[in-house]
Amino acid sequence: MTQIALPDPRNETILVNIDGTLHRREEAKVSVFDSVVQGGDAVWEGIRIYEGKVFMLEEHLQRMVDSAHAMAFAEIPTKEYLRQEIFKTLQANNMYDGAHIRLTLTRGKKVTSGMSPAFNQYGPTLIVLAEWKEPVYDVEGIRLITSSIRRNPPQCIDSKIHHNNLINNILAKIEANLAGVEDAIMLDIDGFVSETNATNVFFVKAGKVKTPFADSCLPGITRANVMAIARGHDLPMTEKRISLSEMYTADEVFVTGSMGEITPVLTIDGRKIGTGTTGEITRQIMEHYRQLTRKQGVPIPKE
Repeated sequence: MTQIALPDPRNETILVNIDGTLHRREEAKVSVFDSVVQGGDAVWEGIRIYEGKVFMLEEHLQRMVDSAHAMAFAEIPTKEYLRQEIFKTLQANNMYDGAHIRLTLTRGKKVTSGMSPAFNQYGPTLIVLAEWKEPVYDVEGIRLITSSIRRNPPQCIDSKIHHNNLINNILAKIEANLAGVEDAIMLDIDGFVSETNATNVFFVKAGKVKTPFADSCLPGITRANVMAIARGHDLPMTEKRISLSEMYTADEVFVTGSMGEITPVLTIDGRKIGTGTTGEITRQIMEHYRQLTRKQGVPIPKE
């Protein structure tokens, strides 16, 4: 049997919560009849743990509930239940810092395979997957290309639904992998910058911070925090349609997301961004965000 090296060996012994029951890593499974298997029919959140607190927990839970409602789930767990299962999982794994949760709510198991939600008669499936995981990008910066895959516009599927059907993002990530860079910028159907396959995008020009409208991208929770940080520290902050040439000629570019926090972008499609290092405004925002993650959050109850 091939030996697989995990990114963090501590994750070999994690306990995964499925519908309130804790399972060892290799025994944590859902049914082949589950909607997430049948068609990616689920919603999810990525949540970080800092110094004994769950960061932006209520915002993530509200987005999950809203996404499930928009997807017409027949049953949606209460936020209190979701909160309880998150805490139970973190306590069981003794995770109070340096951890990340992939929280998934599927439409649930079907009585027979097929697309119709009428087949979902068992209720939803909740998966709380907590791992030891530091921010996934190099703090010194990443490189991007532009993907040929377009981000979904609202007339196809609204990106404000945080759903699990991520095939267009995955195809864009494949292009980034083949190009030997970390991620790929995805454009909207009009050719303007939307986001990357995994993060929201910001750029700085002449001291002004700008980000694409959240028309064809997820209005991320980290994105909202960065916008608030910028405005709270007298940095001009606007949303606008952004072309690729604006990104190429920006003084600074950075990306945001719960998985990677704030990450400078060094090159896009081979063009050096600014000095090719972390810009001063990006550095300021990174520090303000770091402080925010230590100040805010819902404390994890001790057992």
